[in-house]
Amino acid sequence: MNTAAPIRAVLADDERLMREQLRSRLTEVWPELDIVAEAKNGLEAVELTKEHKPDLVFLDIRMPGLTGVDAARQIAQLPEDDDWLVPEIVFITAYDQYAVEAFEQGVADYVLKPAERERLQLTVARIKKRLAQREGSETVETSSAPLQQLLHKLSAQVSGGGGKPNYLQWIQATVGQAIQMIPVEDVLFFISDEKYTRVQTAKVEALIRKPIKELVDELDPQLFWQIHRSTLVNARAIDGITRDFRGRQLVGVKGLAEKLEVSRSYTHLFKGM
Repeated sequence: MNTAAPIRAVLADDERLMREQLRSRLTEVWPELDIVAEAKNGLEAVELTKEHKPDLVFLDIRMPGLTGVDAARQIAQLPEDDDWLVPEIVFITAYDQYAVEAFEQGVADYVLKPAERERLQLTVARIKKRLAQREGSETVETSSAPLQQLLHKLSAQVSGGGGKPNYLQWIQATVGQAIQMIPVEDVLFFISDEKYTRVQTAKVEALIRKPIKELVDELDPQLFWQIHRSTLVNARAIDGITRDFRGRQLVGVKGLAEKLEVSRSYTHLFKGM
């Protein structure tokens, strides 16, 4: 993100009046913000994010078809490049419990409906700080809890399910010519290419056809951290963090010589390292 350029945002809410009110309030408290597009639902929000590559996306938590939480999950899986990071997520909600959860996790922000000027000023100050920290990720003081942990919790709240999610316990994978059942807790990391996802344990390397974007929703986010669009690593297997000649973070895995690259959107997981 070029600090000389205005911050660009996409705004998504299924209620036109709420979009207009939030846009008006944001214009008052953050006049330099450039709202490049508005979406009427979660699907539009994902498509407009792909098209405009904003720095920031405002998502109403409850939208028909695709909720704001589901849209955030899809946005979190969009490919980044040298000129664009996955955007910061700001949830729009009338429900304090969602807002408190998001704020305490420290991996997303929120706007409470209706968007009152004084309250929105505080939110904008936090967002500006978060965006500034993206420029200097080595010093970011962000919670080590990944975004997907928050999204899992919010998804359960939005759907009305308060019980413990049923996370994947076994992986059915191809090892050579055989099919093998691998306990999820034994997996050190998952890493995807165009066709397959590699499943790596201390003793076995296997292949499955399930992509990372599906595994993110099926695995316990406290156990498996996403460190790259194509990589999930078992947090218990992380041996340390180093940097390559380009300055990019590399995760060491216990018992293996292989290093896993951390993309810029996930460097906050290893603050101060």
